Amino acid sequence: MSQQGRVLSLYRYPVKGLSGERLSAAKLGPCETFPNDRAYALENGPSGFDPAAPSWQPKIKFLCLMRNARLASLDTLFDDASETLTVRRGGEILLKETLASEKGRKAVEHFFENFMGDEKRGPIRLLKAPGHSFSDLARKVVSLINLSTLAELESRLGEPVHPLRFRANIYFDGLPAWSEHDLVGQTLEIGTACARVIKCTSRCAATEVNPETALRDIPIPDILMKSRDSLDLGIYAEIETAGKFAEGDALKIMR
Repeated sequence: MSQQGRVLSLYRYPVKGLSGERLSAAKLGPCETFPNDRAYALENGPSGFDPAAPSWQPKIKFLCLMRNARLASLDTLFDDASETLTVRRGGEILLKETLASEKGRKAVEHFFENFMGDEKRGPIRLLKAPGHSFSDLARKVVSLINLSTLAELESRLGEPVHPLRFRANIYFDGLPAWSEHDLVGQTLEIGTACARVIKCTSRCAATEVNPETALRDIPIPDILMKSRDSLDLGIYAEIETAGKFAEGDALKIMR
């Protein structure tokens, strides 16, 4: 027997801290992230990251919404084929450069050096290493949000809570609110892929930032601690069986 939800939307975040991109489908192999998810990061002063020997680093070493709410005022788009990053604000293109060239990377770094103002802690450097993901976890995972949980949180607060505050890869519905936290150690069948839930997602100040206004307007971590005595909202899962999933696919809890 299995319980079943439904995938409503899929997102990836090519540059850590910048805006997400909606995907209609994604194909993943074992222990892989979404294609180019967190493939780049913007180092905010020396981080110790070595592209020749990449290792996990905490997000505070990079530009991130936890520290840098102004990033949410930018809309970004990454084209895989040309490795071109486009940055817009209010519909105006502020930057369009290929990250495959040194000239393009330097232009991106120069843009963010100016954009970050007094939040710049040192030289800003665009980082990438083949096969590395600048995830909040050392393991390569996908993150999931149960929209029923967000609906319950909205009801409790009496105001909307934008789902993209939580920067997940997979948004789904069809399961009871908060029930996803009981799935750690269990396997999900998502489309033709299988993923094992490895942990709940502990929320930080990044979720305070409204992705539409770039303002810190809801203290999500404080609310979670006061109402549930936990910072958890959402789950991480590791792909075990390669496959493809798309918007509208079933999400099954395998028993």
